[in-house]
Formats: sequence, structure tokens, C-alpha cells
Amino acid sequence: MMAELVQPGRARRRQRGIAALELALMLPIIVVLFMGLVDIARGIQANMILINIGREAANLASRSPGQLSDNAQIIMKAVTDSAPPLNMNQQGMIYITRIVGQKTGTASTPTRTIVDAQFRWDDSANNRGYRVSGYAPLSKVWNCGNWAGSTGGSCTVPSGSSAPVISLLSNQLADGQVVYAVEVFYKFNMVFSPITLGSTGTGTIGPDLYSMSVF
Repeated sequence: MMAELVQPGRARRRQRGIAALELALMLPIIVVLFMGLVDIARGIQANMILINIGREAANLASRSPGQLSDNAQIIMKAVTDSAPPLNMNQQGMIYITRIVGQKTGTASTPTRTIVDAQFRWDDSANNRGYRVSGYAPLSKVWNCGNWAGSTGGSCTVPSGSSAPVISLLSNQLADGQVVYAVEVFYKFNMVFSPITLGSTGTGTIGPDLYSMSVF
């Protein structure tokens, strides 16, 4: 028997056809992976910005403890001015919570942590923050629940024996020691809607990205 001879031109056309078929089969998966990578990269970038905002705000808050009620909105404006490309004014929220260690019994009694003050981004002077976006996810440190009577984004926090006790840093602060917890939220919008292709999909990022810094 004589072996069939394949003309070079026909062989090249066959190879191109196989390559085109392979590309057609792989293209949907490649597109899905690319779309997922774009949003993952955006999410990582946004999260790094939130971490930097939180650290800087906590640092600034700790430097002006006596005037925090006057400076809270100034601090929030200063750190959000460095947030682009994030649109913090429309999709962001910041909480600054002042936490105090308190000893309620003998020296052997564990120190508890109470909330002394809490502020959220509600800048009336510059028309920024909550009054613009209406975006106010609940604080994970302590939920005020009484912003209605507040002024300048300041929560009405119960004092004395009614002061709210929280678990954050419980028995880690000395009596009277003060720290500041800054929480930063961002309503993250994905460029591409989540897609599922068999066992492969882009997944969902968000909707609320979150960072907390304690100083």
C-alpha cells in the first residue's frame, strides 16, 4: 500500500482550521477570566486606598483628642481628598469611634472598653458625605442608632453607667487609656456583572468594601 501524500497547502489549511476551532472553544473562558481579573485588580486597588485612608484618619484623630468634635469632619475631608479614583463622596462612608478603657472594680477586675464618642462623615460645611450620598452602612465597632438628634455628624452616645460596652480591645487597655477606631466603607461597583460559565465564573466583589484601623 502506498501512503497518502498530503499537499503542503492542504496541511497548512488544516492546521489553521484546528487553531481557529481551539480558539473558538477557549475564547469564552478567556473572556470570563479577563473580566474577573479586571474587577479583582480594581477591588485590590480600592481596598489599599481604604486601608491608607483609615490609617491616616486614625493617626490624625489621635493627635487632636480634645478637639475631635470640631475636627472630625475636617479629618474626614482631608483623607477623602486623597481617595481618587474612588468616588468617596458618592459611595463612601467613614466612622471615627473614640474608645476608652475602664476599670469598674478592684485591681484584679478585667478592664472593659466603652464607646466615648462616635462621628460619621456628614460634612455640612462642604456638602459632602452622608448628606450627599445617603450611604451609611452600620459601624462594626458600635452602631449608634441615634443620629437623628446629632449635629455635625456626631452621635449622641450615652455616658456614665449607660456608656456602651464593646468587645473590641476588651481587657487590653489600661484604665483611662484612649484609642481611636476608624472604619472606612466603600460601595464597590463591578465593571462586569458576575458571569457563570459552567464551573468557571467571575464571582462577586463587594458590595461593601471595608477597612478598620485602630490608633
